[in-house]
Amino acid sequence: MDPNWKLHAWLRRLAFAVLVIGQVILGTRYLIDVLPYHGRNLLELSLTMIFALMFAWISIGFWMGVYGFALRLMGGDRLSLLRRHQADLDSAELARTAIVMPIYNESIQRSLGGLRAVYLSLQAAGKLDHFDFFILSDSRHPDVWLLEQTAWYRLCRELKAEGRLFYRRRSINMHYKTGNIADFLRRWGRNYEYTIVLDADSLMDGATLVRMVQLMQLEPRAGIVQTNPLLVNGKSLFARVQQFSSQAYGPLFGAGLAALQLGEAVYWGHNAILRTAPFMRHCGLRDLGGKGLFGGPILSHDFVEAAFMGRAGYEVWLEPGMTGSYEESPPTLVDELSRDKRWAKGNLQHLWLLLFEPRLKLAHRLAFVNGIMSYASSLLWLAFLALTTIEIARLKIWPINYFPVPYDPFPSWPEWHPLQAVTLGSITLFLLFTPKFLALAAILAKRRQAAFAGSMSLAWGILLEIMLTVLFTPIRMLSHSRYLLEAMFNVNLAWAGQNRTLEATWRSAFIHHLPGALLALAWTGFSLWLGKIICYWTLPVSIPLMLAAPISVLTGRSGPGARARRRGLLRIPEETTEHPLLTDLQGMPMTDALLPRSAFIHAVLDPVLNKLHCAVARRHERGVTRNRLHALRTRCLENGPDSLSEKEISLLVKDKESLAWLHSEAWRANDDSVWGRLIHTI
Repeated sequence: MDPNWKLHAWLRRLAFAVLVIGQVILGTRYLIDVLPYHGRNLLELSLTMIFALMFAWISIGFWMGVYGFALRLMGGDRLSLLRRHQADLDSAELARTAIVMPIYNESIQRSLGGLRAVYLSLQAAGKLDHFDFFILSDSRHPDVWLLEQTAWYRLCRELKAEGRLFYRRRSINMHYKTGNIADFLRRWGRNYEYTIVLDADSLMDGATLVRMVQLMQLEPRAGIVQTNPLLVNGKSLFARVQQFSSQAYGPLFGAGLAALQLGEAVYWGHNAILRTAPFMRHCGLRDLGGKGLFGGPILSHDFVEAAFMGRAGYEVWLEPGMTGSYEESPPTLVDELSRDKRWAKGNLQHLWLLLFEPRLKLAHRLAFVNGIMSYASSLLWLAFLALTTIEIARLKIWPINYFPVPYDPFPSWPEWHPLQAVTLGSITLFLLFTPKFLALAAILAKRRQAAFAGSMSLAWGILLEIMLTVLFTPIRMLSHSRYLLEAMFNVNLAWAGQNRTLEATWRSAFIHHLPGALLALAWTGFSLWLGKIICYWTLPVSIPLMLAAPISVLTGRSGPGARARRRGLLRIPEETTEHPLLTDLQGMPMTDALLPRSAFIHAVLDPVLNKLHCAVARRHERGVTRNRLHALRTRCLENGPDSLSEKEISLLVKDKESLAWLHSEAWRANDDSVWGRLIHTI
């Protein structure tokens, strides 16, 4: 352990703060010179304050990219855990580790297929004996969790993983994913030195898992080690853009972020290893003590758990040099925005902890600010556009006020500096896009362009990514602003439900984006009335908003994504060189195809599956009388499964006696009965 990392972190953060603050002061001063009244009225003062916050956010991203670029050229950060312990890793002993995957009504093919690929990779690394696997289900629909149990059973048989691959489903899913993990830790956590958390779409290489445990063994003060997962397996054009961005720019920004945080990093909730005992002791989450948004369970738990681990005296590290860690992008923009709705509310809850939680480290409080700003920056941008439009309209509609400052005897003449305004806009664009080209330079300097299908494909891919991101950004801005307003006022302005299909439908896209399109149309019409130049200024924002529905649908389809891949665009290293993890992911047997009818029907009729589900079920459901169970199974036998509600089916399949009785009686049923006909169809 290097005791000086805190000094290095302080010096790095000080230099970073000086660069960002200095840049913000210069940019804000430049804006004041551009404004007609130079910030001497309330409207322009509000514009200046919002601009300063936005410019600070942009500057942070710029200098983070510069830090990462410098470190990438130098071969990595010498203070990282991986660099400091590189020579001792192979000699480090392993310890018992649980690999847990919480799932909630997920695609079984993808989630358990991913776990299968991780299992095979760890087996190939020759270190399987130190790891156990847990599927932690919170699924509510009986057909879903019956399929999960079936897939788990078949995986155990295929991998010969009995006694190593476990399945647990909670009866009551309190506190979402946090409660799911907490329930596992209460029951089995004491059996394991470490816990590795995966998401339903996570993939991790076996060698990476081993390295994570070895690092924890060598660094006893490390409470959490977080990898920097990259996106893979994208099929739609939207997902391919996201994964290309992750692979091309992610290592650069990850290196910069890790260099600033060092041992006070954040935890992203998955693809990370936890030191189990201190996590159980210090990272339990209680409900927030406020009202509305600031009451009830914490939705975004990961940053909070990292902060609590740091408060307890343990270190939290982000290790971007730990390769072989992956996840997947949502397939469509609508899917991403639906997910962001929950994240935006969860991040805004952190304001309560930022203000009232005692003894948190400054670095983790700043991480809360960073998380809040990742969505609040959208609301600031929207407010900036609105105030700028009001400022222009005021100058056109109302008489010019030559005395904006009360009791000032001297007139204030409004001044217009269009050239300076263009210059300020150009500087902002430079700060936004330069890190992307620094990432390109870093890839070329490391001679990794072949992994992206060559220099030209890489360059064209970056240009295509920039073009599409320019279209996506205003749409995200408006949606994120709405989510924050909903969260702040504790209301739900339901524009659309979440799309869970592979491709967005035209109907769901139009419903989701129609309010934004109408708002953009009205804004553009008003700006045209103000003047053509003003209208041109609105178009980069208003056009994507007016075309949001077709943008979402067309980029959410797999056809354009496949065509881009065939042309060598948006290629990633895992596609130019076959990766065993992704190959094994595709090898998962099609669970849904193996059960062509309802999973409940198979649970009743299939002798093997019936025995399996009986073994998992209980003697009887607590609070449910035997008379009710008897009535339900009798009705099911006489009228078939369609006569039962989802809740009634759940009651039956959770009861061992009812499942066994239905199996026995269904096979005795006449051929012309409901169950007799079902037997002939499977």
